Amino acid sequence: MTVLVLNPVKAFSHCRSGKLFLRRQPDRAKRCTFLDISHEKWVNLIFLTEMNEVQIPQEELARLVQVNYPQLGEMNLKEEILTVGKALRFEEGEVMMDYGSYVRFVPLILEGSIKVTREGNDGTEILLYYIKAGESCTMSFTCCMLNKKSEIRTEAEEDTLVLGIPLKYIDEWMNRYPTWKNFVMLSYDNRMLELIKTIDSLVFQKMDERLLKYLQTKVETKGTDVIGVTHQEIATDLNASREAISRLLKQMEKQGLVQLGRNMIRVKKKQVSE
Repeated sequence: MTVLVLNPVKAFSHCRSGKLFLRRQPDRAKRCTFLDISHEKWVNLIFLTEMNEVQIPQEELARLVQVNYPQLGEMNLKEEILTVGKALRFEEGEVMMDYGSYVRFVPLILEGSIKVTREGNDGTEILLYYIKAGESCTMSFTCCMLNKKSEIRTEAEEDTLVLGIPLKYIDEWMNRYPTWKNFVMLSYDNRMLELIKTIDSLVFQKMDERLLKYLQTKVETKGTDVIGVTHQEIATDLNASREAISRLLKQMEKQGLVQLGRNMIRVKKKQVSE
């Protein structure tokens, strides 16, 4: 079980009170494992702490919001976003929301991109979609409003800056600001289309077609034709074996579709545009 914690001081106070026992120190992703004595199970705590918070001049923050979310037109809404939102920066590969965690904010992506994955009962993962600047995670809307545990994992695909909107404002703004309501509904619609594409690729596309589409999507998301990724990472995202991915990539290199390097792949421009 994973619990999202915004205030680590409270979590450690539980340790002192005997409710939780710390098994190991936080790692780079600020993840700790505790033993919940009352339930005799280990609990993963992801700390979104001051280490993620960054100070950005209000003028620059307002510019980023306007550039990425021009559709949020009400002046009062923009002012509230800048007032209540917290600027959070995540390093590439850092987990932002994990399976079974409680979500306490909705991220408005200002810079970078986020990878969203889903874990099966057998522990294997599959890539669902990417979220870019100007978008948000629709699953966080649902988890926030219904106080549900997350059934997905979100991970910074690259160094990413988000503006975290606290839980209590999500539903409130739906009633007060038409542009916010439209933004939320369109976000759901776009994510549904992404999921349909994912299902189509799983059911109707061969693995080489899925692999090429995967590479093209990464290029579009990151804005560069050079992708820093290992064969194993691709295999995990596509729920395939590393050997199969390596074999297909070598075939694609012979066909002039990609250029392989150490932990990197360059997708040829003629493929990016297709």
